[in-house]
Amino acid sequence: MVTWFWQRRPQGRRLQLRSRGDLGEAMRVDFEELAPDIDTYLGQAAYLQLGFFETLSELIQTTPELAQKESLSRAAGAALTKHEELVALIRDRGDDPTSLMLPFREPLDAFRRATHGRRPQETMLSVHITAGLLDDFYLALSASYGEAGRRVARVLRADNDRQAIVDIVAETIASDAEWKALLAMWGRRLVGDTLLIARAALRPTALDADDEEKVEPVFTELMAAHSRRMDAMGLAA
Repeated sequence: MVTWFWQRRPQGRRLQLRSRGDLGEAMRVDFEELAPDIDTYLGQAAYLQLGFFETLSELIQTTPELAQKESLSRAAGAALTKHEELVALIRDRGDDPTSLMLPFREPLDAFRRATHGRRPQETMLSVHITAGLLDDFYLALSASYGEAGRRVARVLRADNDRQAIVDIVAETIASDAEWKALLAMWGRRLVGDTLLIARAALRPTALDADDEEKVEPVFTELMAAHSRRMDAMGLAA
């Protein structure tokens, strides 16, 4: 059985993800040398939000219940707003958003396909889990980029309007015990693909032992937050 670096027991000092309101220096000092350049960071972050919007928009079309359509539309609108605000930041820096996002279109579209479920409920869970993990990860990186990073952090902290998705998944689980096992298994499957996307965002192509020591606690905290999201829906992580 393979043990990923984020699953190993950390030794010595632990890094931690900052709280939603904390943009202190500790994470920046430890993590900045592994962070991608600012263009890569902004291009990936902006395209990810666009992908979440596209997936949620597709779900609106295939969901028959009007109340659920309306709930999904709020979540889609929140993702689109985040995308637009990140695009505005890119433009304010004098760069072209399309040029910055284009290199990540193919891998991130492949990621979306890999995490698209056979059933709408699986795809709803995919958006909630993958967006949660990656938003946390990009927040962890944000302190490496000065004022631009602080602006990204404000964007990512904004309300994502995904509570309705949590409610829909919870109602689905309550309606049939088989759904609980299915969605719990699907949620666990999502983690590997999502953490690989996060790992690919870091600067080195391969991590040495010192780099692993720096990033391991960050991924441990990502997993802890993921477990809390799963627990909130009555699913085992």
